[in-house]
Amino acid sequence: MNAAPPVRRLALADGRTLAHRAYGPAGGAPLLFVPGAASGSLMRFGEELLDGRGLRLLSVDRPGLGSSDADKGKTFASVGDDLHRLAATLGDPVPVVANSQGAPFALAATLAGPVNRLVLVSPVDEVAHPSTTALLPEPLRELVAAVAADPDEAAARFAGFSPESFLDFVLGGHPPSDAAVFGDKAFRALLRAALDDGFRQGSDGYVRDTVLAMQPWGLDLDALDVPVTVLFGADDTSHSPDLGATLAARIPTAERIVVPGVGGSLLWARPELVLDAALGEPLLPTA
Repeated sequence: MNAAPPVRRLALADGRTLAHRAYGPAGGAPLLFVPGAASGSLMRFGEELLDGRGLRLLSVDRPGLGSSDADKGKTFASVGDDLHRLAATLGDPVPVVANSQGAPFALAATLAGPVNRLVLVSPVDEVAHPSTTALLPEPLRELVAAVAADPDEAAARFAGFSPESFLDFVLGGHPPSDAAVFGDKAFRALLRAALDDGFRQGSDGYVRDTVLAMQPWGLDLDALDVPVTVLFGADDTSHSPDLGATLAARIPTAERIVVPGVGGSLLWARPELVLDAALGEPLLPTA
């Protein structure tokens, strides 16, 4: 794994800054990356493939994570507007890749534009959407109900996470098909570094993201008019109760592809699929 490049900061209209890091060739076409829970711009994927595809990966710190200033009024729409402003500095509309909890923020950014293609890799589901809530196991349904009943109490519960405990949470109980990635020392070091950086301002940024993700998203998915690819590993049991089938069906422009032989490590196990999807290359449906 190459050393991380320096942080870049975009000044926003309200005085905050949005931090990001750029990976890959300086002259590469920009690809915006919205990482998963508690992770920011130290997280990346497919570095070894960026030169060959002529891509420059811009990994973003959401507000309150990493080096991005906190936003007490953070919503999906506000972060989507932040990402829109970053994308607008890159010239032409750009493709966006999002992983796990980054998905609803990337959906909001796509609704704000300028985005020409969206790839959701192992995205979290909208667990508060009735059709999805009905599919959840009972403990998770109870948690969704608890967040709805008292978001502040739920936030206090989520605030107990630290980089160490969140690392254990992410890597614990994964299927054997994820062992090649999640058991790899280099990957574990990358994830730990990304979490240490994500929590550098404390847990508030992660907590706010999680409370938002577990409540109704309030996003008009019917209004999405760019190609959306939803990628899931067939062995993924942590991100969606139906491997994104319901979520993809709610997006008029979405195609859903289930990749055999992998679970939640899909982003790092098969980066070539993700980058090809971001470039609009045809992928063969498997489910």
